[in-house]
Amino acid sequence: MGALLSTVGTNGATIVPGLGDIPEGCVACVLLYLTPPEICNLARLNRAFRSAASADSVWEAKLPSNYQYLLDLMPPDRYQNLSKKYIFALLSRPVPFGDGNKEVWLDRITGKVCVSISAKAMAITGIDDRRYWNWIPTEESRVHTVAYLQQIWWFEVDGDVKFPFPADVYTVCFRLHMGRSSRRLGRRVCNYEHTHGWDIKPVKFELSTSDGQQASSEHCLDETERDDAYGNHKRGCWVNYKVGEFVVSGTDPTTEVRFSMKQIDCTHSKGGLCVDSVFIIPSHLKERKRKGILKQPRI
Repeated sequence: MGALLSTVGTNGATIVPGLGDIPEGCVACVLLYLTPPEICNLARLNRAFRSAASADSVWEAKLPSNYQYLLDLMPPDRYQNLSKKYIFALLSRPVPFGDGNKEVWLDRITGKVCVSISAKAMAITGIDDRRYWNWIPTEESRVHTVAYLQQIWWFEVDGDVKFPFPADVYTVCFRLHMGRSSRRLGRRVCNYEHTHGWDIKPVKFELSTSDGQQASSEHCLDETERDDAYGNHKRGCWVNYKVGEFVVSGTDPTTEVRFSMKQIDCTHSKGGLCVDSVFIIPSHLKERKRKGILKQPRI
């Protein structure tokens, strides 16, 4: 079969077609089935692959249906006259909205929309009283600031976001840290001076959406058993506690998601907890260890 594809040159030598002979349109059709990192890697092969890997038709297929809305969150001069490839790269970086306390970005592997809401955008009981809460700087947060609870009896954190999520199934989780971490002599250390009360009763997590969906879960935040999946304790780690999931259909223009966590049993106090943010990500995306541990709820 390969002999049928070969030709004879002017000097009588047999010429066998190579990758460079594949039409650019055919290459572009193949790239549609690959992930963005794979497309960028194949662009190094030759001129045909490099040209096809920059085609707007290829990269527009990787962008979500609401990508124009995401662009409108930025000044027009940041994206005007950009090709679809560079628009994808631009949206793969966090785009702030909601007074800068919320961010949206595209997953670089799948192009799916991810959203985070920082503690600054949430309603936290007692946050203005420094006897209970403090805002502390840290490089371990996307927004470089987290809410640190010293001690309180009524623990309640509420938040919401209204956003045109593309059709998908989404997971909502709180990113929390038991104790307070810092850097000392170049090393990361954790202080558990104020940590108490989280092993007595579980914290209840809840979510609801504007179309009537609801989900809830409970977690004991200071359990001391080792985590089988990741081989470490909850203390000293940023942990993503799963609240639940919700579904967005293609007919929903905008979805409002409300979420909360609370432990309002006033028979005991609790403290020593950092609240960073809430993540809303497509449920099928694999959790990356750099984002922390995703704890499954006890239903």
